[in-house]
Amino acid sequence: MRTAGGGGPATPVEVMVSPLGSAVPFRGLVSSFFVTVTLLAVLWALQVYNVATDDSLLPHGISPRDKGELPDILTAPFLHFGFGHLISNTVPVAVLGFLCATRGVSRFVGLTLVIVVVGGLGVWLTSPANSVTAGASILVFGYFGYLLVRGFLDRKLLDILIAFVVTGVYGWSMLMGVLPTADHVSWQGHLFGCVGGVAAAYIFRRRRDKPREADGGSRTVGAHRTTAAGPRPLSDELKDLGLL
Repeated sequence: MRTAGGGGPATPVEVMVSPLGSAVPFRGLVSSFFVTVTLLAVLWALQVYNVATDDSLLPHGISPRDKGELPDILTAPFLHFGFGHLISNTVPVAVLGFLCATRGVSRFVGLTLVIVVVGGLGVWLTSPANSVTAGASILVFGYFGYLLVRGFLDRKLLDILIAFVVTGVYGWSMLMGVLPTADHVSWQGHLFGCVGGVAAAYIFRRRRDKPREADGGSRTVGAHRTTAAGPRPLSDELKDLGLL
């Protein structure tokens, strides 16, 4: 780097670091918290309105193979058949949604849209005739599928550890949920929601940098040094999330 007006050798330049720099990852966790709370607030507000208007929103659930109601695949995951149905989905949406949102709000919105579309289309195509499907379990299974493979696609050790923990906590119930083992439960929504989550993990995966030079080392470009992409230390990932 050269200083303006001089033609001599470059001189060191002091870099000022803001004391708030270390707080940026923490703000990421805070934004994850608020986006999850916002999602839950929407679910509860819609259910309150639905009850107050004698279930006026339930016709916007998914009616299979009815072309006129195809747009309802976008609304069905946010509607519920009573407060008991909503309560059963609230905790897993909160936990899994928060973990998904830690990689960025924009990515969270994008993956949620992918889950809604893939899960909804799967229900629309395969559910029994004369049925109506609604509920955030499409999102729950989608977030689970996303967390299950995200770390392996992004090669992030922390996300891989999260996948093992999530599997240990929710794995059995998720497995039973995608099987046709209970009446009046849309295993199709669970299955295709999970498929949508896996698809979202692939779509929003971290892109790889170019492979390193033939000599296997790094190269210097201008005043910056670039290195080949690879797994990051766990300590760095914990710092990204504000945990160190």
